[in-house]
Amino acid sequence: MTNIDEKVLYGMVKKALTELLSGQGAAAPSWKTTDPSGIMSVRTAQVKPEPFDTGKAGDRVFLKDISDLSESPRLGFGVMEMDRSVFKWTLNYDEVDYIIDGTLEILIDGRKVVGHAGDVIFIPAHSTIEFSAPGQVRFFYVVYPANWYEQ
Repeated sequence: MTNIDEKVLYGMVKKALTELLSGQGAAAPSWKTTDPSGIMSVRTAQVKPEPFDTGKAGDRVFLKDISDLSESPRLGFGVMEMDRSVFKWTLNYDEVDYIIDGTLEILIDGRKVVGHAGDVIFIPAHSTIEFSAPGQVRFFYVVYPANWYEQ
């Protein structure tokens, strides 16, 4: 198998999704309304995250990006759910996580930063962490810049 440059892959996927969603009958999800001005309203309780591959069998991690680069070229945001899972991640972007329900733990350098429902956790760019959920957690995330793949 040949290695493909991450930027090239991102460009191919972005082009394919743009073509797919550019008015060819793709319906907006029922949980999201976008005004012609660009103002967006999202019913996060209705967002259903999809399985996310952490690279570890048995992890129960799900996420759903709410915006794409055509809607929000600077900020990315979505909903993530985890259930008794831990996975390593290096962030190429700043991230803010608002815990909607449950407990989220961020493990870094042998330390643990814990957030509960209603709390906010900020993770600076270039951090190598582990996302950890001792039980079920649902949180809203915001990343900046949204186009971190292109950097």
